[in-house]
Amino acid sequence: MADQAPTTFAAAGTSGKASKRFAPFGTPIFGNFNRIGLWTLYIKEVRRFLKVHTQTIWAPAITTLLFLVIFTVAMGRGGREVLGVPFATFIAPGLIMMGMMQNSFANSGHSLLSGKMQGTIVDLLMPPLSNGELMFGITAAAMTRAVMVGTAVAVAMSLWPGVTLMAAHPWAIVWFGLMGSFMLSMIGILAALWAEKFDHHAAVTNFVIQPLSLLSGTFYVIDNLHPIFQTISRVNPFFYVISGFRFGFLGSSDIGSTNQSVLGAAIGLGLFNLALGYVAYRLLKSGWKLKS
Repeated sequence: MADQAPTTFAAAGTSGKASKRFAPFGTPIFGNFNRIGLWTLYIKEVRRFLKVHTQTIWAPAITTLLFLVIFTVAMGRGGREVLGVPFATFIAPGLIMMGMMQNSFANSGHSLLSGKMQGTIVDLLMPPLSNGELMFGITAAAMTRAVMVGTAVAVAMSLWPGVTLMAAHPWAIVWFGLMGSFMLSMIGILAALWAEKFDHHAAVTNFVIQPLSLLSGTFYVIDNLHPIFQTISRVNPFFYVISGFRFGFLGSSDIGSTNQSVLGAAIGLGLFNLALGYVAYRLLKSGWKLKS
C-alpha cells in the first residue's frame, strides 16, 4: 500500500542491500537511557520554579536571613562564642543548610502533588521516561533550587557583621549539602505520593520537616541538652546534615572535630539516602496513589 511506511532503508551503493532497519510504528526507539527526555524534564522543572524566582529563591533566602538577624540581636553581640567561634558564625552554616533542605522538599513535593490535584499527572507518567528517570529529573531540579537558595543565603550572610564563612573542609560542604538536599527531595516525593490534598502536604511540612529542622542543632550544640534529648537528637538525620555541613565551614561540630567521625556520618547519610531513594523508586514504580 502507498501509505505504508518502509521498514528498511537502502544506503546508496551498488550492493542494494538494506543497511538500516527502522522500528515498526508505535515501538519506542529510545535505548536504555532517555537522555533527551530526562534533560527536558529537568529543564521543565527548573523553569517552573524560576518563573516565580521571587517566591522560590529570594523569599526563602530573606526569611532565612531574618533568622540570623533575630537570633544575633536577641543573643547580643557581647562576644558570645559557640565551638570557639562567634555565635553568628556558628548558626550561619546551619541556617544555610536548613533553607536548602526546606526548599528541596517543597520543590519535589509540589511537582508531583500539583499534578495529582490538577489532573495533569499524566504529563509526567505518559512520556517515555522510566520511573528512575522521572525520579532523577524531579530530584535534580529540587537539588538545583536548594543550591540556588543556599548560595543566595550564603552571599547575604557573608555581608552580615560578625559572620565569617570560610571553607575549612570543602568536601564536607559539598557532600552534606548535596546529600541533605537529596534526602529532603526524596521525602518530598514520598509526601506527595501519600498526600491526597495540599493540606496533607502542608501537615508534613509543619509537623515533620519544620520541627526536625529546628531541633537538629541549628541554633545550639546538643551537648547543652539532657542526655535523653542528646540521644533523640542523634537519631534525627537532620542533625547529621546540619552538623556535617557546619563542620565543612568551621572544622568542628557536634559530631566531632576529626575527619574520621564526620566521615562516618557522611557514609551513614549516604546509605540512608540509598534506602530512601529505593523506597521512593518502588512506590513510583507501583503507581501508588498515582494510577487508578
